[in-house]
Amino acid sequence: MVYKTKRSDLRVQNYEVENFKKNGYAGKHILADFWFGKKIEKKEKLERILLAAAKKAKSNPLGINIYQFEPQGLTGVVLLSESHIAIHTWPEIGYIAIDIFTCGTESMPNKALDFLRKEISPKKEKIKEIKRGEEL
Repeated sequence: MVYKTKRSDLRVQNYEVENFKKNGYAGKHILADFWFGKKIEKKEKLERILLAAAKKAKSNPLGINIYQFEPQGLTGVVLLSESHIAIHTWPEIGYIAIDIFTCGTESMPNKALDFLRKEISPKKEKIKEIKRGEEL
């Protein structure tokens, strides 16, 4: 099945090419390690958090998938027309891994990160930003 997204429109494709030429990269990828914050133990809570983070980033959700491990831990990803936001939890060690990758000119991945920081309130964090598709 093929979904029509913003990228399907030729005008948008040309705009994205111009944006790439201007910025020199295709998208921003944020990797965040959160330590000793609020635990996320229910699938419903993770779904709410992922969709709210996508909204804060001004991104367009296409689908969401969450898996609950036994006896604990969750992995969830919201697929975006701009790429994805994923969260993986290890409650037994107080760790949450976050992956935010967006492309395009409208998305604001740092807004998603700010929302997640407020939502989870980690005691420690490590953030890494990568420009994906950076021109060599």
